[in-house]
Amino acid sequence: MGMPSDSDVPTVTPCAHCREGESLGFDFSMAFQPIVDLRDNSLFAYEALVRTAKGGGAAEVLGRVNEDNRYAFDQACRVKAVELASRLAIPCQVSINFLPNAVYSAATCIRATLEAARRFGFPTNRLIFEITEGEELVDKAHLKSIIAEYRKQGFKTAIDDFGAGYSGLNLLAEFQPDLIKLDMALIRNIDRDPVRDAIVRGILGVCQALSIEVIAEGVETPEELACLRGLGVNLFQGYLFARPGFEQLPPVNWPA
Repeated sequence: MGMPSDSDVPTVTPCAHCREGESLGFDFSMAFQPIVDLRDNSLFAYEALVRTAKGGGAAEVLGRVNEDNRYAFDQACRVKAVELASRLAIPCQVSINFLPNAVYSAATCIRATLEAARRFGFPTNRLIFEITEGEELVDKAHLKSIIAEYRKQGFKTAIDDFGAGYSGLNLLAEFQPDLIKLDMALIRNIDRDPVRDAIVRGILGVCQALSIEVIAEGVETPEELACLRGLGVNLFQGYLFARPGFEQLPPVNWPA
């Protein structure tokens, strides 16, 4: 898709709840963790993970998000992620979490992201938006409209923490994202757990039939990696490869 032109940016005025630059009352920044493709030992993407301004954990930041500022926070996260991705010259895709219940109108609320990409010179076709499945979805029809608009703008979409949240496979019946990220609870000790093995096999079969790529997140041991590779997973994220780097791109520990 390349860089957005003026015609790509919706002309509607951002709603009062999510104007870019609205004061949150607190600062935050981002850490970046790589997602690797072991088919050719390449970088597939970096996930942008919210942190305090001094590098503290996400929980400290998210604990300050409420109904009054969630819309502004969601917008600010997108802009901050794009700004840092451009500054760090990330050479691949960037994955950004978003709160589906914090989007009023997809075409309107995406405006700040498009403007940030243009301002900082980051290609919009290298952005992935992760739906946090851990947040209960109020309106699935609304979420489908968000996904449709994001695809129209050239973004990829993913379901984060798949298998841990409220909807599970029901989400795939409603819409099909480009990617799903297997929750780390399904990954942990999968090499020694036939139940987890069977569940992941089933999910992989569904995703293959629907042409959805699968990322295994939270991979920590060579044994988990070997098992998942044997099941046909190619995309991975976790401490085995790299811990998140605060405002930097950490080196990747490629498997031998």
